[in-house]
Amino acid sequence: MNKTSAPAGERLTHIVVAILSIAVIGIVAALFFDAPTSGHNEVVASPLATINALLNGAAAVLLSLGFYFIRRRRVRAHRICMMAAVVISALFLVSYLAHHYQVGSVRFAGPSWLKGIYLAILLPHIALSTVMVPMVLMTLAYAWRGRFVRHRRIARWTLPVWLFVSASGVMVYVLLYHVHL
Repeated sequence: MNKTSAPAGERLTHIVVAILSIAVIGIVAALFFDAPTSGHNEVVASPLATINALLNGAAAVLLSLGFYFIRRRRVRAHRICMMAAVVISALFLVSYLAHHYQVGSVRFAGPSWLKGIYLAILLPHIALSTVMVPMVLMTLAYAWRGRFVRHRRIARWTLPVWLFVSASGVMVYVLLYHVHL
């Protein structure tokens, strides 16, 4: 590869990641602001909410396994786990969008003393989930293009953010639908 083709390829990667990130975040934001106001303050979780939590949990397990495998230099197993985590997270996003399109926002109905804890988990979950989209896409793009130095450099930041978002998504689900003291 000559020196002039790498910068053009990098620019194209950044442009594609930016467009995809803006599209995903824009769709989620539009759905959030245009979602029906839900009377869904009941304790029972919709099937899609439960599926979302299961997908988030599965992504967290796959990410942890992927990290375990790469630390032991088992690159093929790492690649399989990480690609599965990407697929699971994409399925989560589709399920999440469908759920919020149908249900809208669900208000926290747990005890008032727990609402602060719920919000302390929810707010960074939301903020980091938007940051995570371009991070995951760039990490994946660098790996896909064989740019492993750059892949490792961004993956050191992407993994903990992605793990937090996946795990906190499960915690939000539990607090929202299963903690009613």
